[in-house]
Amino acid sequence: MTATSIWPIALFTVGVACLATIVMLPFGLALAWLLARRRFPGRALVDTVVTLPLVMPPVATGLILLKLFGREGPIGRWFTAAGLDIVFTWRAVVLAMGVMGLPLFVRTARAGFEQVSRRYEDVAETLGASPWRVFFTISLPLASRSIAAGALLAFSRAVGEFGATIMIAGSIPGRTRTLAVAIFTLTEAGQDHEAMLLLTLSVAIGFAAVLLTNYLVAARHDRAAV
Repeated sequence: MTATSIWPIALFTVGVACLATIVMLPFGLALAWLLARRRFPGRALVDTVVTLPLVMPPVATGLILLKLFGREGPIGRWFTAAGLDIVFTWRAVVLAMGVMGLPLFVRTARAGFEQVSRRYEDVAETLGASPWRVFFTISLPLASRSIAAGALLAFSRAVGEFGATIMIAGSIPGRTRTLAVAIFTLTEAGQDHEAMLLLTLSVAIGFAAVLLTNYLVAARHDRAAV
């Protein structure tokens, strides 16, 4: 593997990680806001299910996704009927990355919503603002730094995802091979030098994402202390 063949893997990984983060955002925002602002039956169960990928082995999560989205799975058969394959395609990579990054995003965004004073929202509702307007003009802007930090954490987790990806997407060169999968494949083949090049690139991407996340979190705390 040469430098020219490394960049396509890196670009593919960053691209699908960005896509996974974007696809995950609406669901993650809804879950974070519900868990932060609403009390409802089964709330603890929802919170547990969302957090579960953080504590389960990633390969176990990947196996669950494989059973659900495989051609004969309860969800996958619907996609198959529509002529859309999920397993062992780039879509499976996006799915695995999104599922593994979702808990980090929800937990971080939820903390941001919980730090938004209910007083501002109550005043807006008293003045006649609809719940949607309160959310988009008050709750969302005030929690924006936490939301951005959560998205960056989810992105960095997606870039480093391996276990679930290898289970549901495999390691198909040019189609599903990400940085983490390529590092494993190259190391297993004894190509340590090439694996180290990918490792260095992966560390650089993750370091930049986490550094920016820490900056956003620190800025949020500084603003809250004022």
